[in-house]
Amino acid sequence: MSLRNSPFRIGHGFDVHRFGDGDHIIMGGVKIPYTQGFEAHSDGDVLIHSVCDALLGAMAAGDIGQHFPDTDAAYKNINSRFLLEKVNSMIEVDGYLVGNIDVTVVAQSPRIAPYTDSIRRNLATDLNCSTEQINIKATTTEQLGYLGRKEGVAVHCVVLLLKR
Repeated sequence: MSLRNSPFRIGHGFDVHRFGDGDHIIMGGVKIPYTQGFEAHSDGDVLIHSVCDALLGAMAAGDIGQHFPDTDAAYKNINSRFLLEKVNSMIEVDGYLVGNIDVTVVAQSPRIAPYTDSIRRNLATDLNCSTEQINIKATTTEQLGYLGRKEGVAVHCVVLLLKR
């Protein structure tokens, strides 16, 4: 059996962005008020970037930087939901659909609990799936390391793709 015909594909994504100037961050396409923004070439949506990497990893298709390089002016300040929709199109062309997605946000702050339902709705819309297939959770590092010092946010994502 060819790997491309496997009934299941699993991928893991990870991304991190440091804080910089600004008064909000974007996570999962949701504007979250905060005392800083993300330093990034795009809109800095660390959560969507992690999901894109997990989806691309499941397809053995490289990573977000290979498909949407930060050296390309076309992606300057781009809405990351557009990138997610492009990645989803690649998956659909290969005959796969999202089985489920599990996201872990690692940050001392800001708290994302008030925004998780909106994030899930955005991801479900962009990935043509149900919010019941998407889980978003958060944890801190108990004030340890660069995340504990509130220098940025990291996100891990695991995804299961199913053959149509």
